[in-house]
Amino acid sequence: MAQVHVVGAGMAGLAAALRLSAGGHAVALYEGAGQAGGRCRSFHDETLGCVIDNGNHLMLAGNTAIAALLDETGAADSLPAAAEAVIPFVDLDTGERWAIRPNDGRLPWWIFAPDRRTLGSSAWEHLAALRLAWAGADATVADLFAGNPALYRRFWRPLTIAILNTPPEEAAARLLWPVLVEIFGRGGAACRPRFAREGLSQSLVDPAVATLHGRGAAIRFNRRLRHVAAEGGAVRSLDFGDETVAVGPGEAVVLALSAPSAAALLPSIPAPDRFHPIVNIHFRLPAEAAGTPLPPILGIVGGTAEWAFARGPVVSVTISAADALVDDPAEAIAEAAWGDLRRALALPAALPPYRVIKEKRATFAQTPAAERRRPPASTNFRNLFLAGDWTDTGLPATIEGAVRSGFRAASAAAAFLYR
Repeated sequence: MAQVHVVGAGMAGLAAALRLSAGGHAVALYEGAGQAGGRCRSFHDETLGCVIDNGNHLMLAGNTAIAALLDETGAADSLPAAAEAVIPFVDLDTGERWAIRPNDGRLPWWIFAPDRRTLGSSAWEHLAALRLAWAGADATVADLFAGNPALYRRFWRPLTIAILNTPPEEAAARLLWPVLVEIFGRGGAACRPRFAREGLSQSLVDPAVATLHGRGAAIRFNRRLRHVAAEGGAVRSLDFGDETVAVGPGEAVVLALSAPSAAALLPSIPAPDRFHPIVNIHFRLPAEAAGTPLPPILGIVGGTAEWAFARGPVVSVTISAADALVDDPAEAIAEAAWGDLRRALALPAALPPYRVIKEKRATFAQTPAAERRRPPASTNFRNLFLAGDWTDTGLPATIEGAVRSGFRAASAAAAFLYR
């Protein structure tokens, strides 16, 4: 049974470890923090008095890698998909509301139904999405769609910032195309949002860790990798400060760290070097609003808040590409976001208890230049493989991309071990 060392227990590392252990390999998983999950985790917040996720991640029924991971860990029921594909929106400037409602089946007749597409748009304007299929390597989303200001503001800008965490004026247009093909191109069944019954940890992280334990994987927390020693074109040891782990000739290493951490350890590996923040604000609903029916997801146009997610007693706001406000005081951010929620959802005026969570380097800036710096899973060291949403997955830096990167790294490592 071949040994594989997986460094990093975020979603990419967990996915790699699961796939390798399923293949019969002995897995040792190392994590610098005291828990698994990375940027995808849940915790009990004392201020709000309940469990919250560190951030909001929109997952869809058509995310095939996430579905495969859930099936492998037996946790699919904890992250059910909505009964139908409906994404409601509100424009705070005009008060107008609409919903995107893709139909089942691959033929997208929904764009010809005014009550299913973006308010004020035409079917032919939506068909302009086909420009993404022929987008040049340096084309941005704004290059392709800013010529239609109304649809750009109400559809392309929210979509781009939500998926790429990058302003459309600099976001790589090519990165949106695979998302449209894999999600919208497969019909409404693939577009149905998935909502965690309890939290991201309970759906994605804890079941993965439990499955790995059940397969005999060694999981070691509070082990931060400090140095990678290589010789003869292969990694020979991993230095964790108080411990050095030897890597034998027939063993492999999967490095599932963030781009900055991987680049610091291995400067020869290309990696994106610009990042954008994401700010999430979680509000505990006041008692007078506790019984108010709220949509589980709502897109907000024309405000500071961009997306709202409701689960139980908490309504959360996500602000992506939040460079302009990430350094503002938490109270100022919360007041601005609550002001938008009040208008969008008819909530009380008084600011309720809140928690602001800032991820200052949430994802790399997904620009055309950064796309060219995303490395493949294989490296110039024959037994070292990379995983992470920043690697060349063909997808944006999302949970789906992270999981897929872990599966790809595992496949590459297994191929090396079976040579």
